[in-house]
Amino acid sequence: MRRWLGWSLLVISWLPFQAIAALPEVTIDIRNNLFLPQTVRIPANKKVRLTFINHDPTPEEIDSFDLNREKVIFANSRGTIFVGPLPPGEYHFFGEFHPNSAVGVVLVTEEQTEETANAN
Repeated sequence: MRRWLGWSLLVISWLPFQAIAALPEVTIDIRNNLFLPQTVRIPANKKVRLTFINHDPTPEEIDSFDLNREKVIFANSRGTIFVGPLPPGEYHFFGEFHPNSAVGVVLVTEEQTEETANAN
């Protein structure tokens, strides 16, 4: 009985990690105070992981009033921001330390199915 209980607790505690690992992920590089790519596309109505990799020797603060997110990505490191589920639209973000050059957009679009792709 105790062995079964122990295994059950182990499986239950592992499930949230599996759910996070299954999330769609988009990687955005920070190089020379620019976001690369500047525009990323994610599916509507799904939670998505945005991973920022800062290759610069200085930190950058990701800010987005549209996404209601803010995070400092230290020099030569990476950070993650979770967004969504979001309705279709454009969601702007920028680097607070370099607001004139570090700008980007998250485009949230309906997923295209085979039926809609064949109809076009």
